[in-house]
Amino acid sequence: MTNTTTPPPPTTTNTVSIALPRRSTWLKLLEAYALPALTVIVFVFFALFPLSSRAFPTMNNVNVILGSQAVIALVAVAALFPLVCGYFDFSLGATAAMTQVLCAGLMAKAGLPLWLAIIICVLVGMLVGVVNGFFVTKLGMSPFVTTLGMAMLISGLMIWYTGGQSIISGVDPALIRFGSSRFLGIPTVFFVTLAVAAVAWYFFTHTPFGRSLYAIGSNATAAKLVGLPVTKNVWWSFIVAGTIAGLAGVLALSRTGSGTASDGNSLLFPALAAVFLGATAIRPGFFNVIGTIIGAVFVSISVSGLTLSGASGWASNVFNGLALLAAVGLSTYLGKRHRAGT
Repeated sequence: MTNTTTPPPPTTTNTVSIALPRRSTWLKLLEAYALPALTVIVFVFFALFPLSSRAFPTMNNVNVILGSQAVIALVAVAALFPLVCGYFDFSLGATAAMTQVLCAGLMAKAGLPLWLAIIICVLVGMLVGVVNGFFVTKLGMSPFVTTLGMAMLISGLMIWYTGGQSIISGVDPALIRFGSSRFLGIPTVFFVTLAVAAVAWYFFTHTPFGRSLYAIGSNATAAKLVGLPVTKNVWWSFIVAGTIAGLAGVLALSRTGSGTASDGNSLLFPALAAVFLGATAIRPGFFNVIGTIIGAVFVSISVSGLTLSGASGWASNVFNGLALLAAVGLSTYLGKRHRAGT
C-alpha cells in the first residue's frame, strides 16, 4: 500500500509572518521621519495661522531662523561627542559665550588681528575640553558636577574680564560682514554649521574612532574588554566638544557684533533639546548628526512661530523645556526598545 498524504491547509500563521515585516517597516519609517514631517507641518501651520501668516513665511524670517539657529545647532553638534559616549557636558554653552566675549575683547582691548583672535578662542575652547576630560576620565569625577562647575567658573571669569559691561566697539568689521552675509539667499553662518555637521557625520559613521564612541556609550565595560581605549576616547570627545563650542562663540560674535558676559544657558538648553529631539529621528534611539540639525530647525521654527503669534518672552523657555522633557523621555524609550531588539 502506498501512503498518501494531503498537504495541510494554509494557516493564518503564514499570513502573519508575511504581514509583520511590512508593518515593522512602516513603523520604522514612521519613527525615523516623524520629526522631519512634524517640522514641515509646524512650518505650514504658522505660515497659515492668521496671527503669524503675515511675517512668518517670508524669506527674511527664514533667514532669521536659520541665522540665529546656526550657533545653537553648532553647540548641539558639539554636545553630541560626549553624549554619544554617555556623558553630559553642561559647560558648552558657557564656553561658547566665553569665546564670544574673548574674541571681541582680544580685538577691542588687545588690538589683535581677526585671524589670531579666532585661533586663540578656538584653542581656549579646546583647553576647556582638555580640563573637563581630565577631571572626568583621570580623576573619575562626575561629568555633571565637573562641567556644571566649569560653566559657573567660566561665567564668573567673563564678568571679571568685562567688568559687567558689553564690548560693543573694536570688533573687526569683516567678521560682522561675514555674520550678516548670505550665500544663495541663506545666511553664510548656517553653511558653516552644515560643514561642521557634515564632518561630524562622516566622523561618527565612517571612522573607527567615531564608531568606537557609540560602542563606549552602549557598554563601556564591553568596549574596554575588546581592547578599545575607553579613557582616551572619552577624553578626546570632551576636547572635540570644547573646540567646536569655541568656534560657535566666534560665530555668535559675527551675528551680534558684540560680546556680553552670559552663563550660556540660552545656547545650552535649546542645543540639548535639539540633540535629544534628534535622537528620535533618522536613527531613533541613537544620537545622530542629521537628526540633531533637524531638531534644531524644529525648535527654531516653533519658537519663531509662537513669538510672531504674539506669545510673550516666556514662550521660548517654556517650549524649550517641554521639548527637552519630551525628547529625553521619547529618546530613552526608543533607545531601550532598540537595545532590547524589539
